[in-house]
Amino acid sequence: MTPAPGPPGAANQVPPNANQIAPEGAATPPPPPAGIAGAPTSLVDFVTGPTSPNRTLERFGISGTDLGIPWDNGDPGNPQVLMAFGDTFGYCKVHGQQWRYNTLFRSQDRDLAHGIHVADGVPNNPYSGSAVWAPGLSKQVLNSIHKAGHETGIIPTAAISVGRTQYMNFMSIKNWGRDGEWSTNYSGIARSNDNGQTWGVFPGTIRLAAADTVPGGRFFPGNQNFQMGAFMRGKDGYLYSFGTPSGRGGPAFLSRVPPNAIPDLTKYQYWNGDGKGWVPVDPGAATPIFPGPVGEMSAQYNDYLKQYLVLYTNGGNNDVIARTAPSPEGPWSPEQPLVSSFQMPGGIYAPMIHPWSSGKDLYFNLSLWSAYDVMLMHTVLP
Repeated sequence: MTPAPGPPGAANQVPPNANQIAPEGAATPPPPPAGIAGAPTSLVDFVTGPTSPNRTLERFGISGTDLGIPWDNGDPGNPQVLMAFGDTFGYCKVHGQQWRYNTLFRSQDRDLAHGIHVADGVPNNPYSGSAVWAPGLSKQVLNSIHKAGHETGIIPTAAISVGRTQYMNFMSIKNWGRDGEWSTNYSGIARSNDNGQTWGVFPGTIRLAAADTVPGGRFFPGNQNFQMGAFMRGKDGYLYSFGTPSGRGGPAFLSRVPPNAIPDLTKYQYWNGDGKGWVPVDPGAATPIFPGPVGEMSAQYNDYLKQYLVLYTNGGNNDVIARTAPSPEGPWSPEQPLVSSFQMPGGIYAPMIHPWSSGKDLYFNLSLWSAYDVMLMHTVLP
C-alpha cells in the first residue's frame, strides 16, 4: 500500500568518475509534441476489489491492493500480461488481514474494451491466473532479503521481460510518511524464470537510498534518484530505465542498459543533459529529463503517436499526466493532463500503461486510494 496521494547502491558497482561517453551528434529538430492533453479518458472497469468482475476477495483473498504494473511475459507459446501489485489486503476479520507485500496476476485478454479478466489461480501452475499459496489465496511473490535494519514493505515499481525471463524493479520501504511521501532503504532488481511464479533478488543490483539504510552497505551518490523505476524498450535496442526518488515529489532521470545486462549495474549508462551525453557507470552524472513532482511512472514507445510516451501522476495536484518525446532522453513535451483529480476524486495514482494497447486506444491501470483498488482506464488518442 502506498500513502494516500498528496500535493509513492550496488556492492559490485564501479565507483564514479569512470571514463565518460562523449555526447552524441547534434539532434535534428524534434517533431512537435503529440497533442493529447484532454484526450477522452474513461473508466472501463475495476480490475481488483470484492465487487469487481474478477471478484478478487472471493477468488484470490484480495479485498484491496494497488499498482497493477502490467507487462508482456515474452512467451510466444503462451503470451500473457503479468500484473504486479503492491501492498495487498484480504479478509479484514482474519488475523493480520491477510496482508502481503505484493501479489501477481496473469491475463490473456486482448479485447481490453471489456476489461481485464483473470482466470483462477492454481497452485504450482505458472500460467494460471495468479501465483497462489492455495486455491483462493494469492501469494506474496517477492520476499524481503533482510538487508535493511527497518523495513515496512517490498513494493514493485516496474517490470519487463527479456525473452521469457521476467525482471522486476522494486523498492524496500523504510518508512511511510505524509501523503505522497515515503523513504526507501534501497531499490533492487529481481528475476523470475517461471513466468512470475517465484522470484530471486540480485544482490548486486541494490541501490542504497542513503548511506545509513543498509548496515555495511556502500552508497553511491545518484542512486537515491533511482529508487523507483519505469522500464521501456527503445527503438535502438537498449532497455531504458527511468528513475525517480522515493515518494511523489522528485524529478525524472534516465538510464539505459543492453537488455542482456539488466542485473549488471556496471553496464548502465546515465543521461546527462548538461553536455556530457551518456555517462557510463556513474548514477551521480544523471540530470533530470523533466522536473517533478513526478509520481509512479510507466513508459512505452507508442507506435500510433510515433513518440515515446510516459504517464505519471503529478504529486502536486494528483492529475494523470502524459509527456511525449522523439527520443527517450527528450526533449520531453510539457505536461499534458489526461485525467483530473477533480474528474475522478478519491485519490488517483500510478497510471500503468498496458503493453497490449494499440492504435488510438491507450489502456492503463490506475489506482484509486479511496477504494484501494485498481481500475482499467481507456484514452482515445487524437
